[in-house]
Amino acid sequence: MESGSPPGVRRRSWLARAASAGLVLAAGPTLARGSARTAAAAPPMPLPTEWVDGDDPAGWLVSEKYDGVRALWDGQRLRFRSGRVVAAPAGFLARLPAEPLDGELWLARGRFDELSGLVRRTAADPADWASVRFMVFELPGAEGPFEQRARQLLQIVRRVGWTQLIAIDQRAVSGSAALQRELDAVVRDGGEGLVLHRADAPFVTGRTQAVRKFKPLSDAEAVVVAHQPGQGQFAGQMGALQVRSADGRLFDIGTGFDAATRARPPAVGQRITYTHRGLTGQGLPRFASYLRPAPEF
Repeated sequence: MESGSPPGVRRRSWLARAASAGLVLAAGPTLARGSARTAAAAPPMPLPTEWVDGDDPAGWLVSEKYDGVRALWDGQRLRFRSGRVVAAPAGFLARLPAEPLDGELWLARGRFDELSGLVRRTAADPADWASVRFMVFELPGAEGPFEQRARQLLQIVRRVGWTQLIAIDQRAVSGSAALQRELDAVVRDGGEGLVLHRADAPFVTGRTQAVRKFKPLSDAEAVVVAHQPGQGQFAGQMGALQVRSADGRLFDIGTGFDAATRARPPAVGQRITYTHRGLTGQGLPRFASYLRPAPEF
């Protein structure tokens, strides 16, 4: 496929490749424009790795990391990272363009729990969705380096001209000190952190070194395998969660819980999100702290 192919051709090619891999549902009348909760395989999308503090950000574009719910628009359906279809209102979906988009459904800083509850409803209320913004940062399957795709994305958003569709600002920074100042400013204002994209990187899917997240604390997910009983002031309650990480390591999380969570902890088998400050030499998280249940999307 030539790099000068029109956007529609690039979109069909990407969807065809994904469909051949069993990653995209076949389109049909009952699925058009995002019918609710249809099961599907997880769509292919880029997944970030961790930025190493002190690395040189030359050649990278930086944006805020929005604390929202990841969503992929394929031109017909809006889907969660898991592949499940988002039950968004028809009016919301009708405003989205034909081009595929990758981004975050977002309300505002500090409102993740409210957003999570809203987007999981099987019956979407247009009034509730009036404040939901689709913060987009990638054109799945498009040709060229990320810097070029970011410009194309901005053109698409300007063409659509809808206040709920926003192209996330991508900018260069002058060095590690400037990057740290950007992070400090975002966190001070209630944001989660930053995302860095290699400006010259082609579109790829899966876990990639070309996309990095930079946060004061790292986060990860684990599955609860047991409840450890509390001692002292926590007697009669949950004292810690024993969890299993994605690579199979077992460890305990004993901090980060409020009183309600200690009284009614996440169930065995449930996925949770925790924060940590890097890994030990044995590959275990340092200072692991409970954050919240992992979104079941």
